[in-house]
Amino acid sequence: MKQPCAYILANRQNGTLYVGVTSDLPKRVWQHKNDLGEGFTRKYQVHKLVWYEQHETMESAINREKQLKSGSRQKKIDLIQSMNPGWSDLYHNMVSL
Repeated sequence: MKQPCAYILANRQNGTLYVGVTSDLPKRVWQHKNDLGEGFTRKYQVHKLVWYEQHETMESAINREKQLKSGSRQKKIDLIQSMNPGWSDLYHNMVSL
């Protein structure tokens, strides 16, 4: 089932962050974890799903992604801390459901 989402990946707690958007979060995170792209997440080994937010529409998810990208690093960290204070990899919980 596809569901528009904005998400944040990290390589470790308080480490490098990546903000993205997708209509299929489990598939997209799997692609990041398996280095299927040549981009930023592969170069910096940013593979832990530490925050995500589901949206009703892709437009809404894209707007949230833009908002997150334009915000400060501290705002992103605060957002992660509010949902996932231990910076656990949420991917494993998501795919086992």
